[in-house]
Amino acid sequence: MKYKIIEVETPEQQRIFLDIPKQLYVNDEHWVCPLDFEIEGIFTPQKNPFFKHGTAVRWILQQEGGKYVGRVAAFINEKKARNYEVPTGGMGFFECIEDIEAAFILFNTAKEWLSKKGMQAMDGPINFGENDRYWGLLVHGYTHPAYGMPYNFPYYKTFFEAYGFKMFYEQISNHLDISNPLPERFQKITEWVIRKPGIRIELVTPDKLYEFGMDFLNIYNDAWQFHENFSPMTETQVKALVQELKDIMIGELICFAYVDNDPAGFMICLPDVNQIIKPLKGKFGWYQKLLLGWRRRNKFEWYRKRGILTRGRVTIMGVKPKYQKYGLESGLIMVPMPHARAMGFKEIELSWVGDFNPKMRNLHEATGSKLGKIHHTYRYFFDPAYEGSRSRIIAVDTKDQYVKQKEQEPGGSEINITD
Repeated sequence: MKYKIIEVETPEQQRIFLDIPKQLYVNDEHWVCPLDFEIEGIFTPQKNPFFKHGTAVRWILQQEGGKYVGRVAAFINEKKARNYEVPTGGMGFFECIEDIEAAFILFNTAKEWLSKKGMQAMDGPINFGENDRYWGLLVHGYTHPAYGMPYNFPYYKTFFEAYGFKMFYEQISNHLDISNPLPERFQKITEWVIRKPGIRIELVTPDKLYEFGMDFLNIYNDAWQFHENFSPMTETQVKALVQELKDIMIGELICFAYVDNDPAGFMICLPDVNQIIKPLKGKFGWYQKLLLGWRRRNKFEWYRKRGILTRGRVTIMGVKPKYQKYGLESGLIMVPMPHARAMGFKEIELSWVGDFNPKMRNLHEATGSKLGKIHHTYRYFFDPAYEGSRSRIIAVDTKDQYVKQKEQEPGGSEINITD
């Protein structure tokens, strides 16, 4: 047999799983190795809360002669798996040499495991976690990847589509050159918004992280309710997110909007720490921790002054439906902009927005940003005769959806929302 598939069970096999991409991308100038401890944490039940309602497994592929040439993982999120048109699991962390036979062995291994668990389809490549990182296959824009964004060889697209994966949705990331002013309409709308009684936009401060986290939870669970297969976030998840972000965030790049003290919207932009961690090649031992801890003081000043840290990434942005005609989106983009420029940032990546969200895509395009990257999230149905469908489009005016929903609730006929 030319190839041997091996389930990852031992510490040695875990190390091989982490090292395979380092060998594959050794000559790729753009690839940035994710930190080993972050990848390993995804597959550690004590560190990944998704194990509370799911399961995951991973494999490595060995070639004759003993060389390891590929890897893959499969997982099931029981909160969502059975809410699709057919029970659907996930596969991800796929890496492989340029050999379609090897790729199909990896795909088949994930498929067979998921099938035995009752799944009838698999999405990929995705993360066993939230979709803000390691989600989708890069098919356009093979340049420096932002922190948390997947990067892969162009030939992976051929593998996925030859196997039978069909695009479930397309994800766009735009690049915004902030050395240039944004369109005048953004400035005018922002000035109008911040002058409107009852509206305020606040930058995040370290001393109020928990309060902002609870406001995030409030907004997220309201604003994302019309997304397909929506699953509300919990306070526990948000606390973990806050804990994770506090070490890499810059408060002036994150802001929240309030209408009459009601949390209404947020924009979270993080420094692209991939510019910092690229030389580490995945390693993050005690020395690297001490060095980064010292150099990230005063909002990563050491890196900013040396021109190492020049990019940011908007990881998520949202406004409650009932406030989506207030102009808050423009304010959320404009208010942090002078702070970002003053700290030496040159470019912001607006990522990623699915083709199921036309309103957010239109907003990003209106900033004057340019297409940077395209990722595809694929779905593969185990029954080849099953056609399946694309991801459902979110209606452009979710505010109208919100009003209709409230009117149908007990006492909802009294609702009165004004622009």
